Amino acid sequence: MSRQPLLPPALLERAARPYRTAGLHPWFFARGKLGHDPVFAGLLRLGLIPHDARLLDLGCGQGLLAALLLAAEAPARGIDWPAHWAEAPRGVTMRGIDFVMRDVQRARCAVMAAGAETARARFEHADILNADFGAADMVMLLDVLHYLDFDDQRQVLERVRDCLAPAGTLLLRVADANAGLSFRFGRFVDKAVLVGRGLRGTQLCCRPLKEWQRLLEEIGFSVRTLPMHAGTPFANLLLVCGGGTAMRQPSPQL
Repeated sequence: MSRQPLLPPALLERAARPYRTAGLHPWFFARGKLGHDPVFAGLLRLGLIPHDARLLDLGCGQGLLAALLLAAEAPARGIDWPAHWAEAPRGVTMRGIDFVMRDVQRARCAVMAAGAETARARFEHADILNADFGAADMVMLLDVLHYLDFDDQRQVLERVRDCLAPAGTLLLRVADANAGLSFRFGRFVDKAVLVGRGLRGTQLCCRPLKEWQRLLEEIGFSVRTLPMHAGTPFANLLLVCGGGTAMRQPSPQL
């Protein structure tokens, strides 16, 4: 991964600081993941999250996206916001769902430490296969679906489609199974994560990019693809999925 953090230093510090109350490991993880995973800077740089959105983060882990959005909401307070980035999203309400209770507790702890109102960011311990998704303007599925079997992937995506507002958007990050060595390295890392979570033996269900696109279009989404792996050895892509005209605009040059 890139050694230089991809987020402005003050923003990274503000987003990661609340995790100190949850312990050293959550804090170090937050700093490393937020600072070096290109998806977090990419979401802000490209303006993919609209103001006042109801955001549902499926497989939210310890709530890093919520921590980042809360930290980014007032960039004037000591943050040198990059001039070429889109305006920071404001007024986003966030709901995260994850099946690892430890991570849910860390997410809740960080939001409380950040001084955010509980209505702004809520986290639930549940399985996304049967959790109530409610209604959302935007759904995040970042590096999650390959842990589910192929039938369950379709089921979750169909339920996401049904929970989205008419002009809503799904942001789905996946790895391209046709990407050779980069994909194989990412799969090795994913298996290590499963072992660390006590899920040794869980089958990873991955697809080539074209199969992801075909599945999403069958379900009713339009899809555009953004590379989201810069500075890493992985084969990650962000699929921006929706049905409005905005989703059919040319992809920005990264």
